[in-house]
Amino acid sequence: MKILSASEIRQADAYTTEHEPMASIDLMERAAAACFEWIKKRFDKFHLFKIVCGTGNNGGDGLAVARMMLESDYNVMVYVIRHSEKYSGDFKINEQRLLKINSDCLTNVYDEKDFPAIHENDVVIDAIFGTGLSKPIEGLVALFIQQINKSPAAVISIDIPSGLFADSEVDHGNTIIHSKHTLTFEAPKLTFMFSENDQYVGEWSVLDIGLDRNFIEQLPSNTFLIEEQTVKKIFKPRPKFSHKGMYGHALLIAGSHGKMGAAVLAARACLRSGIGLLTVHVPKCGYEIIQISVPEAMTETDADENVFTSKGSTENFNAVGIGCGIGTDDQTLNAFIYFLSFCKVPLVIDADAINMLGQNKDLLKCLPENSILTPHPKEFERITEKTKNDFHRHELQIIFAEKYKVFVVLKGAHTCIACPDGTVFFNNTGNPGMSKGGSGDALTGIILSFLGQGYSSKQACVLGVYLHGAAGDCAAKKMGMESILTSDLIENIGDAFKNLG
Repeated sequence: MKILSASEIRQADAYTTEHEPMASIDLMERAAAACFEWIKKRFDKFHLFKIVCGTGNNGGDGLAVARMMLESDYNVMVYVIRHSEKYSGDFKINEQRLLKINSDCLTNVYDEKDFPAIHENDVVIDAIFGTGLSKPIEGLVALFIQQINKSPAAVISIDIPSGLFADSEVDHGNTIIHSKHTLTFEAPKLTFMFSENDQYVGEWSVLDIGLDRNFIEQLPSNTFLIEEQTVKKIFKPRPKFSHKGMYGHALLIAGSHGKMGAAVLAARACLRSGIGLLTVHVPKCGYEIIQISVPEAMTETDADENVFTSKGSTENFNAVGIGCGIGTDDQTLNAFIYFLSFCKVPLVIDADAINMLGQNKDLLKCLPENSILTPHPKEFERITEKTKNDFHRHELQIIFAEKYKVFVVLKGAHTCIACPDGTVFFNNTGNPGMSKGGSGDALTGIILSFLGQGYSSKQACVLGVYLHGAAGDCAAKKMGMESILTSDLIENIGDAFKNLG
């Protein structure tokens, strides 16, 4: 699914109304009907719905939803904030339609004394401003939004929370609706992907309103949300006459004294994800740990007892993963520098290996093309610069991937993959229960497995982040988010594969 800008959504609206053909008011009716269907499935008629509308098209959506709810015997009150003398044509039409069926339900808000009291059992529907907003909210609208945010009521925003920008950062001191649910049309907005906006967006749902799919496919957007259908197209089922040699040989350089758990978790995740052969390179202190904990893997030991200090040729391996738990000891740094000087195989680089790149940024130019880096936000800042906000970090991520011709998997609730060709993928599987030590090691192992099996770097990233999150979702269903261990996530990789069919 493409993540579209506000401008691209407007283009799709215009194209649909021109070529279907249909009037814009009829497209608004579709959007309102989609919202109403969503509401019917989740809220009963014992609530009082207070629908707050602006005077543009977002307000028109709210008025149409109000009419549909009234016709189905919901308890509805509508509040139109008369903050402007400008009214969209479709707003006027829907206002007249609403007044014809119930003129008593609508209250015009001219000043603060017109604000309603909002109670715990109320549901507020925010239809004040849509994606066309480009400046902070002030005056009467700001005061009304502040009252809504102070109330105990659940808030549903239509298309986007009023005050939030679709494609750029906001000053978080601005007045912005805090929604529990956001019902957005046709495609998610980029702003939904970032943690700093979660307080405004809440849980979001994409509603299909019938915009022209062919036109949307032709739009130049290169930002996507990973869907199950996308992953199914990439995934390669195994033929009957398979053997281990068909599924690659991966090398995992991991672990140090006190951090062998990272090596174990990454190795187990790699094997669970289908690699044919796995060799784990560990310090001598980790030999028995790997042999006992991961008997399916082959183990080779470093010359040093406690840390990574050397690794010879990688030419017999299809992919290499490095960084999980290896530390940043001076000997390890020297070994890493030497390793990058001769390694020609695409790498999966995580954790301490990223930290060493951050301490020695000249090494970035030594990375093999199409390597995959899997930083969390703080690790990413170490290899780039301190970021102002999520939008700034996102821009830096794209620039970094293009500059060094690598893939950057920035971990988070919507893990983001930036590719060297400028395309970006956000993931939508996973849950907060995965916020545990070792989860990143498992992701490294999964991506390494797919890379070793012959998937391209882009495919390995997309498959890896999706399966990692899906396995966490399977684990959460069985035991609840709080109780998930990374080991549980790894044990549920099989169920995640099953769900791909």
